[in-house]
Amino acid sequence: MQLSEPAFLGARRPRPPRRGLLTLALLALLPATAAAQDAAPTPEQVAERLRIVERRLGIAPSDGVAPGDLAELDRRLRAIELGLDERDRQGALAAAPAAPAAEARPQPTVTLAADKGASIRSADGSVQLKLGVLAQADHRLFIDDDQRPQNDTFLWRRIRPTLEGSWGELVGFRVTPEFAGDSASIVDAYVDLKFSPAATLRVGKVKGPVALERLQSGSATAFIERGFPTELAPNRDIGLQLQGALATSKVNYVVGVYNGAPDGRDSPTTNPDDDFEFAGRVFFEPWKGGDGALSSLGFGIAASAGDKHGAGNSFLPRYRSPGQSTFFSYLASVAADGEHTRWSPQAYWYAGPVGVLGEYIRSGQEVVETTSGGRASLDHSAWQLTGSWVLTGEKAGYRGVKPDNPFAPGKGGWGAFELVARYGELDVDDAAFPLFASPSASASEATAWTLGLNWYPTGNLKLVANYAHASFDGGAAGGDREDETTFFTRAQFSF
Repeated sequence: MQLSEPAFLGARRPRPPRRGLLTLALLALLPATAAAQDAAPTPEQVAERLRIVERRLGIAPSDGVAPGDLAELDRRLRAIELGLDERDRQGALAAAPAAPAAEARPQPTVTLAADKGASIRSADGSVQLKLGVLAQADHRLFIDDDQRPQNDTFLWRRIRPTLEGSWGELVGFRVTPEFAGDSASIVDAYVDLKFSPAATLRVGKVKGPVALERLQSGSATAFIERGFPTELAPNRDIGLQLQGALATSKVNYVVGVYNGAPDGRDSPTTNPDDDFEFAGRVFFEPWKGGDGALSSLGFGIAASAGDKHGAGNSFLPRYRSPGQSTFFSYLASVAADGEHTRWSPQAYWYAGPVGVLGEYIRSGQEVVETTSGGRASLDHSAWQLTGSWVLTGEKAGYRGVKPDNPFAPGKGGWGAFELVARYGELDVDDAAFPLFASPSASASEATAWTLGLNWYPTGNLKLVANYAHASFDGGAAGGDREDETTFFTRAQFSF
């Protein structure tokens, strides 16, 4: 007799008595010879055969169950059915061809490294965001400042988080706020359209492309404060510039149009006089990428030209000493009234642990004294020469020093030590006195020298000590302004 599937699964159609069903089902599972030899098995024989089948299927038999317990025998029979179904299913899966493995889908990448900072890159690499930080805490000590006392102080010089990145192959951007000082401001904020390495269009607030040390990152400068040429160059300006690298990056250029910033200052947030300023720079590194002594030699020239018409901080500069004290400013009755030009030859050379940076800048401005109507075209100039020597042998460079053996107490690492020295001068046009500036309040010339020691415990930490001395011609009633002697220190963290 052949059993139908509903008899095993408990379908609702009428079923034969349970004892006969179990017996016949078990007989169907056993070899045909066994069924022929014993056509009418006893319940004890059925139970014994059930245990044999369970062992063959790997099902632990339930010993001690009475052969007449039909409910238990039925449960065990159903377990056998499930075991046979699972065996058939596994066999079918084993016989079926293996499905091809799904390709691993690329995932976004998050990187956090001491030398590279924090960055996020999209799965396809087209979008990248990078977070950077520059924090500088200073201590300023003024020595022998009897005539012009200055407050010794601790201060945050810079607190600048930076978000920069790319959005596809065409668009790049950078945003840098400044939180040091009494209020927050925006230092850099621009968008790049990267047509090619030779042509990138940058729009927004940027560093003016004139002075060499001004273009150097604030984290990489050799000294705590920049030298005299920076006082005659624009700081940040708002505008549009085209820049790029040519001849395998051996020639770099920038040309742009801007609102126009006074010497040493930022441009106003909007154009204050409806006049624009044009600026450009070309810089050559003809042996870049080579192994010779001139591989890190660079030189170039920069210039700017435009008109300015107006009085006050948005149009006229003030010049500061290495201690950041103002030693020259125009009278309140003076206004910019005409062409403002700058030009600056500049160069650096780094050979192994030794480096030299030099630049000259000349700034000319047409001015008017509004009370008398007196006019003049004044030319001011400044220059500096900086030398550096990395005592621990690492390479000196325009972008700073990276220690070969970071500071690790007990493991032999002490980081990198760098000795630096600078001499510079700023000369104010003598024609500025006395109609446009007061000789008893503003000096006509300033000279300064600075010695410094920089310690780089790691690539992210920099400790600085500077000793500076400045002297002046004029700038005080009946004589020269008091010399300025300062000792500044700094702790810097950046990534």
